[in-house]
Amino acid sequence: MQIWAVVAHIAKGYLLLYPLTMSFIWMFGAIVFYLRYERIPHRIVSQPPDLADYPLVAVLIPCHNEERNIEETIGALMHSKYPNYEVIAINDGSTDRTGEVLDRLSQRHERLRVIHLVKNQGKAVGLNTAALLTRADLLIGIDGDALLDPWAVHWLVRHFERPSVAAVTGNPRMRNRSTLLGRIQVGEFSAMVGMIKRAQRSNGAIFTVSGVVAAFRRSALHEVGYWTPHRLTEDVDVSWKLQLAGWELHFEPRALCWILMPETLGGLWKQRLRWAAGGAQVILGGWRQILGSRGASLWPMYAEYYLGVLWAWLFAIALTYRCIDLVTAWVDLGSSAILLPGPLGVVLGSVCLAQVLIGFFLDHPYDRDLWRNYVWAIWYPAAFWLIAAAAAVAGTPVALLRAKGERARWHSPDRGVGK
Repeated sequence: MQIWAVVAHIAKGYLLLYPLTMSFIWMFGAIVFYLRYERIPHRIVSQPPDLADYPLVAVLIPCHNEERNIEETIGALMHSKYPNYEVIAINDGSTDRTGEVLDRLSQRHERLRVIHLVKNQGKAVGLNTAALLTRADLLIGIDGDALLDPWAVHWLVRHFERPSVAAVTGNPRMRNRSTLLGRIQVGEFSAMVGMIKRAQRSNGAIFTVSGVVAAFRRSALHEVGYWTPHRLTEDVDVSWKLQLAGWELHFEPRALCWILMPETLGGLWKQRLRWAAGGAQVILGGWRQILGSRGASLWPMYAEYYLGVLWAWLFAIALTYRCIDLVTAWVDLGSSAILLPGPLGVVLGSVCLAQVLIGFFLDHPYDRDLWRNYVWAIWYPAAFWLIAAAAAVAGTPVALLRAKGERARWHSPDRGVGK
């Protein structure tokens, strides 16, 4: 059984060294981003500088069964400080009172236009429909439960003064923190989401804009064919299409958007499974374009994706073997104790704590309530790797077995306890 011991040692090393290495890469890249774009205090906490021009912006809100949230979302948009914008809400085959609420709001707010789709067509179709019905050159997509900060549009628009920029992703902040799961997830948006986007931007490419808040140059979208209706994650798909076409994607941490997240394990699992399957669908389906000469700048991120999937499958195999070893003793893994981390695991845990600490430091100017959730958020990196591994393993076959061209339609998400 010596071969098993060797395999176990190799697997253990990869299982621990991969997340350790990625944590260092993310922390270093995020710090570089901070030193380059965020370290001047008045640019962090005050209103943005005046723009040379204020082009018309269309804020697009595709929504399905959002009667509980949409009025609050529209109300927040009406307090935007940006002087030249319109709001287009797309009621995508809702079966509740979303359409009635939107029609009533359109009578109250001149900036609001409403589009009704009779059947559930999916988020991508809703975005495409609205994009073709506005004359705005810049489009901002948000979800039906999102509250956009009054200055967010300013911060997003300023990036488009650079003609090579196709899209800018904002900084989503979790607003429902009433349960333990909700408080733990607070760490995700600082120690994981925000930090990874900072690091990726420092390296020149971003895996995906945030579907809940992102701005786009319409001419760039037109060049790549807008959003793809059959992709489970239309945000990942459009991000890769734009970058493969030679466009830049930026991250703007000061463009805040307050969102609702799942606060039940079932809701969280469904969300992460869709994310994992959607990412796999884009990466596996576009490998020819990615590996071509135009996709060379994306190769490091492409390799990182596959290394992450390899880690997820290896973790699943190791967990299965370890359970068999402990319960039935059918497989003897020797003294390697593949799922007991040992001294290197202590180092990994310490690095995770440092990652959360740095993430909170970077985001605390935007979220004053952040630090009181630190005691819960420190558990998120460990939970992140477990959830990500399970979702990647389950999501890969979902992407492979999904019928070609099958439209990605809405399913009412978990908006948190009481939502």
